[in-house]
Amino acid sequence: MNAQEFAPTRRGPNTPEELLTVPQVMARLQLGRSAVYDLLRTGQLASITVGRARRIPAHSLTDFIRTRLEQEAA
Repeated sequence: MNAQEFAPTRRGPNTPEELLTVPQVMARLQLGRSAVYDLLRTGQLASITVGRARRIPAHSLTDFIRTRLEQEAA
């Protein structure tokens, strides 16, 4: 893993959204496949389906991490 993987994405009105695969999310969160799919199934992590492929917008991952940090701090 490198530092660029955790760099925040800068989104503007004309910037395409970065879509992550389940294995990429697994690597970033250091979780197993079933744990990531559990997060998707329970709605804790938002995703879209493109054809038969599941994709997670990068901002959804950032939002999930931020929410969890806020919950832990409370």
